Amino acid sequence: MNQILVTQKLYVTPELKKKKKFYKVHFISSLFLIAILVIAYLYGAYDRNKSEAVSQQVLSGINLDDDTTVNDDVLVAYLDRVPENSREEQQEDKKSKTKNQVITTEDGSSYSTVATVNIPKLSLSYPVLSETSDELLKISPCKFWGPEPNEVGNFCIVGHNYRNSKFFSKVPSLEMGDTVKLTDLSGRTITYKIYDKYTVDPTDVKCTSQLTSGKKEVTLITCTNDSKQRVVVKATQI
Repeated sequence: MNQILVTQKLYVTPELKKKKKFYKVHFISSLFLIAILVIAYLYGAYDRNKSEAVSQQVLSGINLDDDTTVNDDVLVAYLDRVPENSREEQQEDKKSKTKNQVITTEDGSSYSTVATVNIPKLSLSYPVLSETSDELLKISPCKFWGPEPNEVGNFCIVGHNYRNSKFFSKVPSLEMGDTVKLTDLSGRTITYKIYDKYTVDPTDVKCTSQLTSGKKEVTLITCTNDSKQRVVVKATQI
C-alpha cells in the first residue's frame, strides 16, 4: 500500500493577525505603563528624600540661644470658649509676642519655625514650621492651630504620612503612654504623654479645641495609610 505523506501548512488568517497585533500592542503598552509607574515611584522617593534633607537643614539651623524675630501681627484664635480657671493664663499668652525664627536653606529658601518636635519611640526629630500649606507640608510638620509652643492650650501639629519612616508616617503606630517632646525657641523642652488616639474625617477639626482645663497639650495629626481619614494623637504635659 502506498502511503502518501501529507504536510499540513499553517495558514495565518486575518483574524489571527489581528489577535497577534492586539497582544503585541497590549504587551508594549503594559511595559510602557510599568516604566512610567517605576519612574514616578523613583521620582517620588527622590522628592521625599530631598524634602527630608531640607527639613533637616532647617532643624540644624535653629539656634535656641539666638534672639528670634518678633511678629506683632499674628492673631491667636481659639475655637472654644476659654475655661474660667485658665482665663488669666490665656490672657498672658495673648499679650506675649509670637516669636518665629527664620532659617534659610542651601537653595536660598527661607522657612519660619516656632519649635522642634521629637518623638523618642520613632527616633523622629523635626522643626515645626509656623504656618501650614501644601507646599510647607512637603518640607516639614507644621503648626496647624493653637497657642505658642509649650504654653497653656492645645498646640496642634500636622504632618504628612508618606507610608515610610519619614515625617509623621509612623505616628499612627504610637500607643498610650508614649511621649512627645516639644522644644520652643527659648530652648525650653516639655515632655507630653499620649493619652488618646483615634481617627476622624478630614473635615472634623474638634481635635483642635482649646478647652484643656488650663493644661498644656500637644495634638499630632496625619493621614491614615489610605489617606481617607485623619489619625489624631493627643498628649498632655507630664
